[in-house]
Amino acid sequence: MSEESDSLRTSPSAASLSENELPPAPEPPGYVCSLTDELVTKAREELQEKPEWRLRDVQALRDMVRKECPNLGTSLDDAFLLRFLRARKFDYDRALQLLVNYHSCRRSWPEVFNNLKPSALKDVLASGFLTVLPHTDPRGCHVLCIRPDRWIPSNYPITENIRAIYLTLEKLIQSEETQVNGIVILADYKGVSLSKASHFGPFIAKKVIGILQDGFPIRIKAVHVVNEPRIFKGIFAIIKPFLKEKIANRFFLHGSDLNSLHTNLPRSILPKEYGGTAGDLDITAWNEVLLASEEDFVREFCQPLPACDSILSQSLPPEGLSSDVQCDDSVRAVKSQLYSCY
Repeated sequence: MSEESDSLRTSPSAASLSENELPPAPEPPGYVCSLTDELVTKAREELQEKPEWRLRDVQALRDMVRKECPNLGTSLDDAFLLRFLRARKFDYDRALQLLVNYHSCRRSWPEVFNNLKPSALKDVLASGFLTVLPHTDPRGCHVLCIRPDRWIPSNYPITENIRAIYLTLEKLIQSEETQVNGIVILADYKGVSLSKASHFGPFIAKKVIGILQDGFPIRIKAVHVVNEPRIFKGIFAIIKPFLKEKIANRFFLHGSDLNSLHTNLPRSILPKEYGGTAGDLDITAWNEVLLASEEDFVREFCQPLPACDSILSQSLPPEGLSSDVQCDDSVRAVKSQLYSCY
């Protein structure tokens, strides 16, 4: 594991405690910047982050939440709010919208976000469906490797894979380096059949992409697809209408041409499965990072939520769209709630 990956580790799992027996969460310490001088400069140039104004900006966002969304039920810690400011280049209004969408998306898809913790996803993690490579790319981006061929649909529904992806993103975004540098996705579609692809229909595609684009504070710098079969054209046709132009332009389809992949991701950071020199693909190290974070996820995702209408009624329409989000258990209402995430 790299030094940054090691820094993502937390205290040992508290799985032996029941959800109602967790010790009280410690008071968060005052914010201390962990960015290197190089990353401080990068954040200033790319994200409009000024260290001398950083805490003032956080306080401004905190005040907006308290005034405009008093029932949001969100953390107001400096470090947490900084994620949203960085993801929206310190534009207060857009950062607030992202924060509200983040909570709205979580509440509108309970199958994915309820009881979201590593121990509930051991089967997905053990399958090798996803992992994070131990080395970052030259820009400092962590590489999230996804291998859909490792999923056996008869074992568990596709939403379990989505839960594992979200769990990983939540862990990655705790790092300030990731907040500034963003991530890269490497998707290996080798062996994905039509029957497997059919599980990823427009409804799920819209929800997932909506969350990644407008409901989660992470910067996706590139998506590299390798070994895609012909059926991937159909999969991408489902995805593309929901992609913003900026994100669509960051998709790169390499097929089986690993030399093409290596022009973007150097061989030195890739496992030998992708023509790299970094050894065999190892899923164990990242799984251990996640499982060591059990207590954090229990606190964040396994506690009672505020009433649905008190949160969703405050949802701000995503950029360029208007939305009337209602709290209802019907499929029709859930579809309408998607507009708060997309």
